Amino acid sequence: MRPAIFLLLSEPGCVFLLLVSWLFNPTRSEITSLDSGNIDDILNNADVALVNFYADWCRFSQMLHPIFEEASNVIKEEYPDKNQVVFARVDCDQHSDIAQRYRISKYPTLKLFRNGMMMKREYRGQRSVTAIADYIRQQKSNPIQEVQDLEEISTLDRSRRNIVGYFEQKDSDNYRTFERVANILHDDCVFLSAFGAISKPERFSGDNVIYKPPGENAPDMVYLGSITNFDLVYAWTQDKCVPLVREITFENGEELTEEGLPFLILFHMKDDLESLEKFQQEVARQLISEKGTINFLHADCDKFRHPLLHIQKTPADCPVIAIDSFRHMYVFPDFNDLSVPGKLKQFVLDLHSGKLHREFHHGPDPTDVAPGQPVQDLASSPPESSFQKLAPSEHRYTLLREKDEL
Repeated sequence: MRPAIFLLLSEPGCVFLLLVSWLFNPTRSEITSLDSGNIDDILNNADVALVNFYADWCRFSQMLHPIFEEASNVIKEEYPDKNQVVFARVDCDQHSDIAQRYRISKYPTLKLFRNGMMMKREYRGQRSVTAIADYIRQQKSNPIQEVQDLEEISTLDRSRRNIVGYFEQKDSDNYRTFERVANILHDDCVFLSAFGAISKPERFSGDNVIYKPPGENAPDMVYLGSITNFDLVYAWTQDKCVPLVREITFENGEELTEEGLPFLILFHMKDDLESLEKFQQEVARQLISEKGTINFLHADCDKFRHPLLHIQKTPADCPVIAIDSFRHMYVFPDFNDLSVPGKLKQFVLDLHSGKLHREFHHGPDPTDVAPGQPVQDLASSPPESSFQKLAPSEHRYTLLREKDEL
């Protein structure tokens, strides 16, 4: 293993030595170059594949090359079967069709695939041999906890989303489907399984999969479809594991901003679950048709004090609802109006129509002014986006385009 791999990248001289070491010292790495002719076959046959989407002219891509290759060397020693783990790369200048297919908007982008299926979360961790190797080891670890006694189920952490599978045998098509789904969604749910005599009391009419939602008194939900049908099991499990209203944190902020959708955010105190539940209910009731046009999120008021200050609020004002369009932030006038039929939906529709933006700059639309009242052009300056700062940084990536939001 070459010492240059471990030099600090913050020093220009170290970067130079790292690149020289990579250019003039051949490695035994087996990085697979993907093109339109081989990409589907290689990814479909790989248990886990980490793909580096890069451009030769991008300095961040150049810095990553030797690190990516050395991480591949380390992992190949632990997983020698060529289909267990594949390290691959795509030259996005040479294969722009592949870059467009996977919506690459920055270089370098590291995407994870399982049996050809691209995972929603890409690798955003530290660009070091150790960090990348540890990430792959984590992806190869068993995502399912095996239950040895059904009493363990009664002591589950009910603040989490739990998926429990009860199977007669581990060596079965049903369990293999369950395992495949768990590999994809283990970041969103806790997966558990029981077999044989231990699981028998829960297998009234065959193998069984149950969702235990957050909350001590929340009722269980039973999967009623074919367990061997991966698409059905995955769709059902994803619906349960990925909530309509997600929590935004500093850890997932970059990922959420890169989805490119405006944020509708509830700021609430961590222990204020009542306001969160009310917000979730109204989002489901009023805004389900807007899914795909805006992200529904909630945030801890204490952790996100800075965005609150942007809209002239403090944690003492919580709960507060706001939209961040990635250019400006807009505040929902009164949290107590949340349950007024159509009020929250109109707030979102006013964003899409541009009304929120116009009114911040020019005052109320003429249609909102009472008859006989003069129309005033009240110039104002809406608060700038706060969450845009969590987006991928130009100090870490070469960004290909900028988003233009309202």
